[in-house]
Amino acid sequence: MGDVLGRPDPAPVTYARGVERELLVTGIGGQGIQLAASVMARAALAEGREVQLFGSYGGMMRGGATEATLVVADGPVEAPPTVGSAWSAIVMHHDFSRPTFARLAPGSVVFVNSTVFEGSFDRNPYVVVDVPATDLAVGLGNIMTASMVMLGAYSAVTALAGLDSLVEAVAGALPPYRAQHARLNQDALRAGYEAAPAVRVHAWVPEGAGEMVVA
Repeated sequence: MGDVLGRPDPAPVTYARGVERELLVTGIGGQGIQLAASVMARAALAEGREVQLFGSYGGMMRGGATEATLVVADGPVEAPPTVGSAWSAIVMHHDFSRPTFARLAPGSVVFVNSTVFEGSFDRNPYVVVDVPATDLAVGLGNIMTASMVMLGAYSAVTALAGLDSLVEAVAGALPPYRAQHARLNQDALRAGYEAAPAVRVHAWVPEGAGEMVVA
């Protein structure tokens, strides 16, 4: 059948069981952080994973801190409600990002919105993936799709959930009054997937491959 980009389906792979992957998504209000997390959660559920999702955000509609924590597993989620150490993160803005970095472990995969992120951090402990998500979103015609662009890139690099599943999840994640934006968000996912750097850090480890596969 192939995927939504017309490429043939990959050969089937047998994956190790009992794996949990944590994703922290952080940014500022108005960047679509909670929508991106909801789309990933729905996509992972559609692929048969177990999911735990919770979000937090400040009182401001725009510009305040917003974060979502997602745990995706092959079996019942055992992580506590407050995740102290995460496998990966999406950092959409430098503001309020310090607590996110404090929750990352050595070897964590960190996606940084290179268009707007200012300042520096110690990259050595992590696998850092820079994506100009806001620039790509502007090119699509709506800056508010930046988090969906980043989610597409995240899918390409980690395969936590596949692109097809993410695209299908968009309509259900959008509130009814925003249903007309489904196609735009789906296009943003595809654009991010296509623009992803070549690094691959597979979330679901093939049996016998060890803890993590980096290509």
